[in-house]
Amino acid sequence: MDIYSACMAPAAPLASAPAAPMAAPSQRTIAVQRLGLVPYVPTWELQEQLLADTLAIKAENRQAESAGQPPRPTPNHLLFCQHPPTYTLGKSGKPEHLLLDEAALTAHGATFHRINRGGDITFHGPGQLVAYPLLDLESFRPDIHWYLRALEEAVIQTLAGYGLQAGRIAGLTGVWLDWQEGAANPRKICAMGVRCSRWVTLHGLALNVNTDLSYFGYIVPCGITDKAVTSLQAELGHAVPVEEVQERLLAALLAQLDATVVLAAHSLPTL
Repeated sequence: MDIYSACMAPAAPLASAPAAPMAAPSQRTIAVQRLGLVPYVPTWELQEQLLADTLAIKAENRQAESAGQPPRPTPNHLLFCQHPPTYTLGKSGKPEHLLLDEAALTAHGATFHRINRGGDITFHGPGQLVAYPLLDLESFRPDIHWYLRALEEAVIQTLAGYGLQAGRIAGLTGVWLDWQEGAANPRKICAMGVRCSRWVTLHGLALNVNTDLSYFGYIVPCGITDKAVTSLQAELGHAVPVEEVQERLLAALLAQLDATVVLAAHSLPTL
């Protein structure tokens, strides 16, 4: 079972999610890694390795349960990072939404990767806070709509701490400013695209903090042609420490997921 959820996925209200029971608190622990500025490909490879490890445990647990043995707890991970200028295209994306050829990519110091999340094309770069939760939703709530709404709500609560009223636009997963119906200038501040394999999540969200927004001018972000992209810096008129936003977002995510933090062992070389 692979589920892909894109930046164009239906944004059902949080209250409409099925009332599946939450797991016991002892299962809702997350190993958090603060990776800093790291290359995209090694981070993707780390996600894939963590996913494979978790899926292996889940396969072992199915065999153990058949034999009447207790299952092992599955791990949950949350990677925080920033990337050098990088464009990624999801499985449902259109290559023509990248407006740069290979030579132009090189001239702008950017790279391009096709990846296995949902969604169209997006940009990652310094000053953008990226969060990759690799969660076994069977330890939380096996409901991809609930999960997406929980991620959005954590971002909304984080932005509220900076005096910004953010929200959702029906049919467009992510977090927006001037999101109310009829608003003159809706602006996306956080993009999302995830994959879910046997209820284990991959990829995640990208929150523009001090991002160089000019890079979005070389793509059709998430395939959306009639709405703008913004950042905390653009909205507040001054830069905000990414590490500060990271810790506020972490607290909001833990609250939404009713989870606690455990120490993590993995790391990647920073740039």
